[in-house]
Amino acid sequence: MAYKAIIAGASGLIGSNLLHILLQQQQYNEIIVLVRKQLPVKHQKLKQVIIDFDKLEEYKDFIDGHALFCCLGTTKKQTPNETQYRKIDHDYPLTLAKISQENGVEQFHLVSAIGANKNSSFFYTKLKGELEEDIKEIGIPALHIYQPSMLIGERQEKRPLEKMTGNIFKAIDPLLIGGLKKYRSVQGNTVAYAMFKKSLDTATGTFIYTSDKINSI
Repeated sequence: MAYKAIIAGASGLIGSNLLHILLQQQQYNEIIVLVRKQLPVKHQKLKQVIIDFDKLEEYKDFIDGHALFCCLGTTKKQTPNETQYRKIDHDYPLTLAKISQENGVEQFHLVSAIGANKNSSFFYTKLKGELEEDIKEIGIPALHIYQPSMLIGERQEKRPLEKMTGNIFKAIDPLLIGGLKKYRSVQGNTVAYAMFKKSLDTATGTFIYTSDKINSI
């Protein structure tokens, strides 16, 4: 059986790697990417849909198939306004999940973050936790949530602080053992490959993967 996938956030570190992976896999014969602007990628399997994320309901006809991979996210530097930040990291993914459920999408794969907790005192982890809980209530047959720690990989935009932090993590990763393994850094393409692999599972329910589980997949 050949599947159809939808990716939101295909220009980011995880999303771009995921797109590359899916285009190479025979299990997928159609990949829809929801983007603000055209990506420099051409492939017979690929269809790019230029959309306004503030009007997602207008594009619901494109949101159907086997799995939706939500890799949306921003940073404080890119989006200093907390209201806009919430729209990108919470409201857009939640709307996509609702449309997915309405259109019978079998799986929803969400990139969240380690420490996601709706009761957190930190804006970022609280927001991620609220999103996870809100999506769980929708009732998608198979919900896969990925909670990576420090993400490693080449990004389109330069992030010198992240690069420095990544180098620190490479040094301390071997020291994070036992229950601390989930805080180890993880490559963006490793997260993407784990998402692909788990999309081939037929199990239903809610599944959460921290960095140690992602690395083991």
